[in-house]
Amino acid sequence: MPHIIIEHSEDLPVLPQVLVEKIHNAAFATGLFELPTIKTRAITYTHYQLGDGKEGFIHIAVHIMAGRSIEQKQQLSESLLHCLQIYCRDSDSLSVNVHDMEHEIYRKC
Repeated sequence: MPHIIIEHSEDLPVLPQVLVEKIHNAAFATGLFELPTIKTRAITYTHYQLGDGKEGFIHIAVHIMAGRSIEQKQQLSESLLHCLQIYCRDSDSLSVNVHDMEHEIYRKC
């Protein structure tokens, strides 16, 4: 855990695989997760509409098991947003949201 899903416009200023690697490493650098448990993937959108002055977008949804503190979630979202700001244009719309997953509901095999 976590599952990190990067949704982005097709016109990124960085290669999607590079972005996946950078975000994956930024999540690990927070110290909140073990490297083998982090799963990161990207989805490219070709059809989208943005607000005035925005060229592209990146939204990161991070799904983690419930139980982390607000401060830990803030640290994670700030770290990932900072990583995005390094590799993206000022004209890109950037956002991060951390979602809790309930232990009682989540299943995997």
